[in-house]
Amino acid sequence: MNFGRAGDELFVTHSAVSKQIRLLEEDLGVSLFERRNRAVFLTDAGRRLLGTMSEVFRQISDCCDEIKRGGAAPLVVSCEPTFTQRWLIPRLPQFNALHPDIEVHVLAAGGPVSFDRSHIDLALRRSDFSWSPELFVETVVEERVGPVCAPRLLAGGGDEILSLPRIHSVTRRDAWARYLADNRIGDPNPPGSHAFEHFYLSIEAAIAGLGAAIGPEPLVADAVESGQLVAPLGFSSNGYSYILLSRLAFEGDTRKRDFLAWLRAQFGR
Repeated sequence: MNFGRAGDELFVTHSAVSKQIRLLEEDLGVSLFERRNRAVFLTDAGRRLLGTMSEVFRQISDCCDEIKRGGAAPLVVSCEPTFTQRWLIPRLPQFNALHPDIEVHVLAAGGPVSFDRSHIDLALRRSDFSWSPELFVETVVEERVGPVCAPRLLAGGGDEILSLPRIHSVTRRDAWARYLADNRIGDPNPPGSHAFEHFYLSIEAAIAGLGAAIGPEPLVADAVESGQLVAPLGFSSNGYSYILLSRLAFEGDTRKRDFLAWLRAQFGR
């Protein structure tokens, strides 16, 4: 800590900085700095105030930037990789046609999001993690899942899908167990299984005919419609949703409102 350097940045004298700090400490009734050996260190109260004030000033700066940008800046959206690949990218041309004035930049990422480090406007996520209560969150659609496989594997009927080798994803290890429990289905313990690191690979494996995978409806809908996959048992809610997160309120940015409205319209909301 250096009051002299702070004064240089603020174009005031060292004594002026010291005076304002002293007045603030008197007003708060606590010491914000500890002075020892010609050095200055933050107290616990000072560190707490620094963290809060830094966040407030950052929000003010971000808000001013958004106001100045208006609708001209790209809308940067962080989206889970599988959702990006299998749902968002095939439908982005439609959004572009409806909103030619909004340029969307997509970053593939999943799980907890840091708006500070990533410089994004929105994050489209599955609601399977905890997020800061300071974020603005809108539900897009509930997640519905069901077993899917290549149609040629079900020559004997739809119920056979539960007896096929199971395809697992490292990122959703409990998908099969949770589906069976949620739907009160006894486990027939089929022979053999396959595991893949990423969720989108498990869907590709199902299309290739390696067995049956648990597929979220939005992520397999196109493959089912094209006949690459079948979902003989349909889809059921699993308690999760797809959500859209923002650091600033949606009401303050028409780009965010338009993107949210478009997402919901795609799912009939």
